[in-house]
Amino acid sequence: MNASLYNEDFFAGIHRVEDRSIDLVISDPPYGLGKDYGNDSDHLYGSDYVEFSRRWVDALLPKLKPGGSLYVFLSWQNSPEVFSLFKTRMQMINEIIWDRRVPSMGGSTRRFSSVHDNIGLFAMSKEYYFDLDSVRVPYDEQTKKARTRSIFVGKKWLEMGYNPKDMWSIARLHKQDPERADHPTQKPLELVERMVLASCPPGGLILDPFMGSGTVAVAALRHGRRVSGFELNPDYFSVIKKRVAEFGVINKSSFRSRESHRVAGATMPAGSE
Repeated sequence: MNASLYNEDFFAGIHRVEDRSIDLVISDPPYGLGKDYGNDSDHLYGSDYVEFSRRWVDALLPKLKPGGSLYVFLSWQNSPEVFSLFKTRMQMINEIIWDRRVPSMGGSTRRFSSVHDNIGLFAMSKEYYFDLDSVRVPYDEQTKKARTRSIFVGKKWLEMGYNPKDMWSIARLHKQDPERADHPTQKPLELVERMVLASCPPGGLILDPFMGSGTVAVAALRHGRRVSGFELNPDYFSVIKKRVAEFGVINKSSFRSRESHRVAGATMPAGSE
């Protein structure tokens, strides 16, 4: 199977994933900002949110290969504490700032408007997989022309493009966007595809613990990677099945519904991607 996707609590289902089998985790958990995902999943704050983060990363670490990596989406409110926590378990490679290209349309009058998300890239070891050439950004013709001096001729970086910086300026999805699905915090495919191409080898296995709208699954399958994932909310799981089917890969996918489980006295939050 190219995709094994579960309508199931992540903690209840993670045992289905073999230890040391995952090349890449892309995790977009609830941010703790009080959004409505059809349950109370986004109402964890302060130390409760950090403890939630500790639980899911500890559950995932045995599943990652020695050269595996992990991306996690966070808000500025929680990223310092969560990044510090993760650094005790993995090596931090980058903090990426996602500029959502939000237009200036008012907002708070008591602080500067927040227009970015924080993304942490972590690795299990120094031998993590990273394919820079697959995500280079091409130079425009004007720049190439300006670099015609002999010292630049034949340089790989000039022909193939430059290394994306740790500031990613990619527009958020608007309601009228053709890519838009019925999910309040859906991430752009372009954003996730960069992670897939750079940090998972062709044919490798990606795990998404909080699938949300299914962007990670779509990105993985579009680029020849395998994917496994969990989404507790049945409405969002229906969105995932529809999006995957639209990309013509449903015949190579396995969708499995499970009843929601309670783990350690609390229902696992639905995804926020």
